[in-house]
Amino acid sequence: MAERNEKAVASPATDADDPAATGWKPTPESKKKATMLRWIAAVLWFVAIAAEAVAIFWLLRQREFVGEDGGLVRNPDTGLLEEQNVTAQFPQWAFIALIVALVVIAALSITGSFLWKKANRLDPAKKSDTTRFFVQNQLGAIIAVVAFLPLIFLIFLNKDMDKGQKTTAGIIGVVLAIAAVALGIDYNPPSVEQYTADQSTVIQLLGQDEVVWVDGGAVYHVCDEVPDIQTGSEKRTGTTAEAVEAGKIRLTLKFASELNTCGLAVPENADEIEEALRAIQGGATDTLLPAPVWADPADAPIEIEDAEAGSDTE
Repeated sequence: MAERNEKAVASPATDADDPAATGWKPTPESKKKATMLRWIAAVLWFVAIAAEAVAIFWLLRQREFVGEDGGLVRNPDTGLLEEQNVTAQFPQWAFIALIVALVVIAALSITGSFLWKKANRLDPAKKSDTTRFFVQNQLGAIIAVVAFLPLIFLIFLNKDMDKGQKTTAGIIGVVLAIAAVALGIDYNPPSVEQYTADQSTVIQLLGQDEVVWVDGGAVYHVCDEVPDIQTGSEKRTGTTAEAVEAGKIRLTLKFASELNTCGLAVPENADEIEEALRAIQGGATDTLLPAPVWADPADAPIEIEDAEAGSDTE
């Protein structure tokens, strides 16, 4: 990463082209890939729900009759004819097909959830938009409930299954449903605010939105001389959005030691910044990200003014 000799000056309240002003945004490639992944997930979920409909409206209605040679008798209470000694049973082939359908629904639901969560890491929602943030990040679990709950309910209500069939199908359905819901939940979903906090930290520490990563890592770094990326893999440089596009989910929390290793100025309140980032990356919404405090004001790589109270910087 090139040495910075001049101090940059930015006004986040007025410069619409500055990342600090506009907040974090995905790259066009990330946006395109996220859209594709969401469409694939939607198709898989549609097929899963269609398979559920087939199981409900066709498979569970299958029955075969035993004792059809009993003949017809008249029910004196209703006046209707009935087949005497005839018993309806759930066919074994339909039972096997039902088990297969449950497994297929689970596989489609879980695969769709993984793709959907991957898309959300490329193009997250804003945490401030509470409803959308919840639905977008937990849609996989919601779909799993929709794809399983009605079918499991009707399995236990089916009058043609014998006790063994009902118990087996019910237990398999419940276990697969729990697995699909658990794997569909995003326990630590990313947000635009989280990515913006990482980007803001990078800009204030380095003077520009430029980070370094390698293909095998999970995080991105502030310079290319740190031990964690001396792996022999090609070092890549780009914006925080490009790092996210490459699958790097956050800024490393070891940025202070990295700045020191690379001969760059380290803010005096690096521990406070690290603690705030840790909380924000963990999902906190009310944590203030401290501005770097420099021992020598000349060490600041960029000067960014505070926005005026009540101003809209979005």
